[in-house]
This record gives sequence, structure tokens and C-alpha cells, in this order.
Amino acid sequence: MTLTESATVRRSSAGAALAVLAVAQFLIALDYSIVYIALPSVGGDLALSESSVQWVVSGYAVFFAGFLVVGGRAADRFGPRTLFVGAMLLFGLAALAGGLAPGASLLLVARAVQGIAAAALQPAVIALINTTFAAGPARNRALGVWGTVGASGLAAGVVIGGLLTTVSWRWVFLINLPLAVICALAAPRLLPGNGTRTDRRTTLNVPSAVLCTATVLSAALALTQAAAAGWTHPGTLAAFAVAAVLLGAFVRQERRAAAPLVDPVLRRTRSLLVGCGSTACYMASVGNQFFVVTLLVQQLRGYGPIAAGLAFLPMAVAIAVANSVAARVVAALGVRRTLTLAFVADALGLLLLAVQVHGDSYVYDLLPGLLITGFAHGLTYVSMFIAGTADVPDRHQGTGGALMTTAQYMSGALGIAVLVLVLGPQPGPGDFGAAFVTTALAAAAGAGLAWFGLAERGSRR
Repeated sequence: MTLTESATVRRSSAGAALAVLAVAQFLIALDYSIVYIALPSVGGDLALSESSVQWVVSGYAVFFAGFLVVGGRAADRFGPRTLFVGAMLLFGLAALAGGLAPGASLLLVARAVQGIAAAALQPAVIALINTTFAAGPARNRALGVWGTVGASGLAAGVVIGGLLTTVSWRWVFLINLPLAVICALAAPRLLPGNGTRTDRRTTLNVPSAVLCTATVLSAALALTQAAAAGWTHPGTLAAFAVAAVLLGAFVRQERRAAAPLVDPVLRRTRSLLVGCGSTACYMASVGNQFFVVTLLVQQLRGYGPIAAGLAFLPMAVAIAVANSVAARVVAALGVRRTLTLAFVADALGLLLLAVQVHGDSYVYDLLPGLLITGFAHGLTYVSMFIAGTADVPDRHQGTGGALMTTAQYMSGALGIAVLVLVLGPQPGPGDFGAAFVTTALAAAAGAGLAWFGLAERGSRR
């Protein structure tokens, strides 16, 4: 099916395809946050130390970030639907292995494989959306629907994780299997074929792919090590040194390669560069807010798993509401104004949480900030992908989306490392306040980047 044909498919067919893609994106986001509240139970059952249990989260995030660009290039080369089906099946099998894991080793390997599968799945999803729906209102509406469940996955993860943990932490992983199987089976019938969108004119640049993956993995490992052991730990410094050497080798290889992994046209696409910066600021602000709030309600307020999960429910609803209206807001204000205002609201909500952190009331001291950041979170998520992918050629949509998501999750790893340093080993109210201020500064940086980085001519699409 060509782009013209896919853009004019029947509305019911397009709606069914979008539903499959939205569920896939929900799973990707869900699996980043669903394990937060389950971590104490996982550590207790499998005898994991405090530093080791964090790898149940980091193992997914590190390998996700490490393989994203390769996944995006593979989507462009072999076709997004082909990659979607294979990645979804791998994701489901890894979830099954994690849920049935008898020990820590298999669980951590399963989480790494889930991250690799998600790294192939994410760019395939973005490419399928952006090449099925024409740029403008149709694509913006599709991204709005996709974002409604995608961004909500981060908030829903902590809610669902809290509820499932009361039964068994294993269900946190097993819940993925039926959804993954349904998506994989539905994809060949509902998603458009690869058609002419596959980029078969070049081969996959294996040396660049290996160096890119190794660079991002080393950097992500360094950031995770910094969060666990400190910035001056020998292991942290060694990982950063390896990442720097690999980055130099990757840049040299890309300059010499006839078919670079990141096409030169993407390096010159300003909106994509701003989109990558926006996703980084998003994850460092409201994305990592979940980490801070989870620690706040469990360690400082003493909430149990169910109460901690339900504490995020109003925020999840606010995100879903914002996602559902984001396309209309972008149509009315333009993506530049929408993204700027969304980041400003993110910063204000996080500052409100910072000044009210000393209070004990959920309704008066926590809920207002969660609602403000939740609504702004939803607008930010949708509008930053509209902005970042708008000028990317169709045959590079997979790689473009992968670059944005790599920036997002690398920023997440860096942000958590910084937040762990700010919070300290035994955080009190003042430490949590400082952590919220730190995330607010990242949101303010996102507002400045969106306003000054996006051209006015590209604001209304």
C-alpha cells in the first residue's frame, strides 16, 4: 500500500490500525513504570540487594535506549510492519520469561530482552503512524489518540503495578503477554503493508549499528552506575570513558560510511533536533516525576502498594484528557505555542509540588500539583512528537522517531542519576522539594527550546 492509498483508507480501517498501534505504545510506556511499586516485593522474593533490584527498571531502560537507533534504521530498511510483528512477539515472550523467572538472573535477562524488543517496536509504531496518516490534521489527530494511551502508560503503570503487586509481582510482567499476542496477530490484517516505504536502496550499516548501540549502552550504564554508586566511582568513570571512545569511533565511522546509520538529511532537520531536545526535557521533568512521587508517597508518607498506585490515578486521568484534546489545541494555537505553554505548565505544577511537599494532606498538598502536571504532561507528549517528526521524510520516519525516543530515555537515565544525588540516602521533605525544583528547571529549559527553536512558519500543521 502506498502512502497515498494508506492516507485514503476507510476511516474504520484506519481506526483499527491506530488502535493496534496505540496498544503497542501503551505496553512500551507501561513496562517502564509498572515495576516501580513492585520492586520491594521482587527484591524480597528473589533476594536482590537494593542496588541490584534497581536493574529491574534500568535493565529495560538501558537496552531500550541502546538499541533504538538500530531499531529505527531496521524499520526503515525492512519495513515497519514486519518489524512490528517480530518485535511484539519477542516482547511477549520476554514478558512471559520474566513472570515465570525462578531467580534474579533470568528476570534481569528477560527485562533486557524486553528493552531490545521495545527498541524495535517504538520506531516501527511511529513510522506506521506517520506514513499512514498525512501530515496535518489527520496525523495530528492520530498522534493525539496514540498519545492518549501512550503517555498514559507511564501513569497507568504505577496504578496497575500497585494493584497487581497485591496479588503477585509476577503479574506485573505476565499482564503483557495477552496484549502482545493480540497485537501481533492483528497487525498483518489491520496495519498497512511495507510497500514502497522500505528503504532498500542501502544496506543496514552494521559497523555503525554496533558502535551506536555500544555507545548508548555504555553511556546509559554509566548514568545508572552514577545513580547507584556515585559520579566519582571508578566503575562510573570507566563507563563514561568507554562511552566517549565509542562515540568518537561512531562519529568517524559515520563520516566515512557510504550509507550512514543516521542519514545526513536528519542531521540537518531542525525540527527533529528540537524534537530530540524536547523529549529530553520532557523525560527529565514530568517523565521522572513518577520516580520522585513514588518515593515520596512510599518512603515519606508510608503508603502501601495499593494506596501508592491509586495516588497516581487522578494524574493518569488528567493525562488522558489532555491527550484527547491535544490535536485540537495544536490546531488552534500551533505546535510551537502549544509545546511552549505545556512545558511552562509542567514547570509550574512541579514548583507547586515543591512548595507543598511539607504538607501531609493528599487532597490539598499533592493532588493539585499532580493534576496540573498531568494535564500539561499529556499536551507535552503529543505536541513534541508532532513538532519533531513533521519535517522528517517518510522513508526516515523510523530513524527520526528512534532518535527522539533515544534522547528521551537517555535523559531519563541522566535525570534519575541527578535526582538520586539530590535526594540523598535518607530523603526528607526538603530533599523532595529540591528534587521537584530540579525537574521544574528541566521543564523551563524545554519551554525555552520550544519557543526559540521551532520556526513560526511550522507552528500550524
